Amino acid sequence: MKRSVAIIGAGIAGLSCADVLTAEGWKVTLFDKGRKAGGRMASRRIETALGEASFDFGAQYFTVRDDGFAGQVSRWADAGLAVRWPDAGSDAWIGIPAMNAVVREMAARHEVRFTHHVSGLAREGTQWRLLGEGMPGEQFDAAVLALPAEQAAPILTLHDFELARTALFARSQPCWSGMFAFEAPLPHRADILRNHGILAWAARDSAKPGRNGPESWVVQTTPQWSTAHLERAPEEIAPLLLAALQDATGSHVHAPVAHSVHRWRYALSAGTGLGCLWNEKLLIGACGDWLLGPRVECAWMSGQKLGKRILGAARAAA
Repeated sequence: MKRSVAIIGAGIAGLSCADVLTAEGWKVTLFDKGRKAGGRMASRRIETALGEASFDFGAQYFTVRDDGFAGQVSRWADAGLAVRWPDAGSDAWIGIPAMNAVVREMAARHEVRFTHHVSGLAREGTQWRLLGEGMPGEQFDAAVLALPAEQAAPILTLHDFELARTALFARSQPCWSGMFAFEAPLPHRADILRNHGILAWAARDSAKPGRNGPESWVVQTTPQWSTAHLERAPEEIAPLLLAALQDATGSHVHAPVAHSVHRWRYALSAGTGLGCLWNEKLLIGACGDWLLGPRVECAWMSGQKLGKRILGAARAAA
């Protein structure tokens, strides 16, 4: 009989785990509170009088070190979904036409139910049922939490305290991300700025390979500054980020024709080095970059590791 698994979180870790399981015939259903695929590889488009501005406001690029991930990136590149970004480094890659292109391609291969906010899990006999407003009454053989550690911990606490304790100690750092579109190019030669004042990163997104549209910049603040200003309103943060960009470029920055600000509460994970978490008796586990390291590649690898561990446990129990 085909075994079923519910994966909560349709970012790259959850989708990577789904790839492994569906390849072996498992019935996988992913649930995500967002409206579309992306997670921290999110992209946003904003209409302006100068045309559509595009911003990669989460992960700015990804690197490739693992052989398995290298194969995945090669397939994305062959499909025209990923390309190198030399300005960010010799091993830097980005999605085309936006960072979320690769995650959307992964999601298209699976059953993903967006705008489903899972608040918890109920154990009913040997099955799992998802809790939350509008959740289906269906049951699943296994459950996977592909969530930041801070969101996975309270769900795990009710079922496996050892797994929950691992998540409780895996703290993430926050980040404010600002998106600004301008009428004319900023008079600054470099397309990337790192570690200037409150800014950990600033990049001319419109200069990335495969991008077009008006002059567009993404700026991201340091973890220390983000933590100190975490609960401020976005409308208070926007002018501070704009002033920081002006200071970083050393030139006058005109008022943007469009802008948006996003708060990432769980932006940067420290990484526990465990790879994944799995309780083979209850059939519940977790994956994500927080279980390896703060890179896109680590999220993909964690999902792969958990998928293979689930399959190995299933074969051993057969």
